[in-house]
Amino acid sequence: MQLSDIITAPWAIIPEKLLEIQAVYATHVRGEKVDIAAVEARLGKSLERDNQGYVIRDGVAVILIHGVIAKRMNLMMEISGGASSQLAERDIRSALDDAGVRSILLHIDSPGGTVDGTETLAELIHEASKIKPVVAFADGLMASAAYWIGSAATEVIAASATTQIGSIGVVTSHTDISKAQDAAGIKTTEISAGKYKRIASHYAPLSAEGAEMLQSQVDQLYTIFVDAVAVNRGVLPETVLEDMADGRVFLAKQAKKRNMIDRVASLETTLSHMATGAWPMKNTEQTAAPVPAQPQVAAAEAVRMDIDTLKQDYPEIVTALMQEGADAERARIQGCEGACLPGHEPLVASMKFDGKSTGQDVAMAIIQAEKKIRADHLTDFRANAPQPVPHAPVPAVEVAAADNSSLPLADRAKAEWDASESVRNEFKRFDTYLAYRQVEENTKTH
Repeated sequence: MQLSDIITAPWAIIPEKLLEIQAVYATHVRGEKVDIAAVEARLGKSLERDNQGYVIRDGVAVILIHGVIAKRMNLMMEISGGASSQLAERDIRSALDDAGVRSILLHIDSPGGTVDGTETLAELIHEASKIKPVVAFADGLMASAAYWIGSAATEVIAASATTQIGSIGVVTSHTDISKAQDAAGIKTTEISAGKYKRIASHYAPLSAEGAEMLQSQVDQLYTIFVDAVAVNRGVLPETVLEDMADGRVFLAKQAKKRNMIDRVASLETTLSHMATGAWPMKNTEQTAAPVPAQPQVAAAEAVRMDIDTLKQDYPEIVTALMQEGADAERARIQGCEGACLPGHEPLVASMKFDGKSTGQDVAMAIIQAEKKIRADHLTDFRANAPQPVPHAPVPAVEVAAADNSSLPLADRAKAEWDASESVRNEFKRFDTYLAYRQVEENTKTH
């Protein structure tokens, strides 16, 4: 990491540490030399480069990741405390190949570091956890880029309740040194090709276009960071954004509630459990030498599995089950509401919150309620309907005989004939009689 990277590279680090590093850079910009002897006296140690490595304890390789994280070690990192992501990669690969190593513990106490190199190291840890169990042990602080790295482990453990976890985010800065150069009698003229080549130059105030470009870069890196944590912790990116990635630093218990870590335990307890395999590590794809099995215990001494134990040891399973139950309950309530008819809202309200009724149950209940309403209406209608009036016979109407006395005789006779059936019958009988007498007379003559 060159000194110029301090002001040009994006960082995944807590703000306070970035300010401290930038203060050292400001000293360099002013032309002041770093007094190595004074720094060593203040730190109480030599600033000679240490080659990172690991120690093995009962089959557990312990790799330190302390201080600011960057690709390469340099004087800046030595002064402020730091770790090389490249050396950490080398040590992890070596531990994977080491037959004497059954599991790996990353002892992390870091405020974060540069984005460059962090993603590669995190991906290596994620792949390594499929070969041997990898525990990220947060001892003091695991923030920003350090959490990006730690989240990729098989399990994330905090040393105590006061351990700080989080600060998921990306930051960059722009420093305008033009006035400092003016004061020093220096003027820098930049010659570049390409619209965006020096759009955020440090030798001039930051323009609106330059700020927009830097913001776009930070947003893209933030998305990559969030997606990586989602994959590592087995949750959706939306869950990371909502519960973890607002830039805050959480204490261990808060971080555990947000599924950012798996448990809180001391270093000695963690190493002991890793050596004996006492914890059921989430990794089940080990190809290296197996961890010794936990001694068998009598049934009376067996650990009782209750909800608190599940939450402690298998938070991802509890979270998945709770989410599945919430989705099913939401679908059930929506089904109940979808079967509602106007006028039956109280019935639907009582059934949709009973925890068991489905949309079909609600529909059948509404049908039964409608049948009862109609039956009650019919009973009321019959009870309140007017009684029928008894039928009375219609009296016979006598038709008065027409007065034909003033008519001529022939017309009166015809009228009488037309009006009286009895008269017509008499004439018929008379005609019959005359016909009979005529036949009789004819018989006598012959």
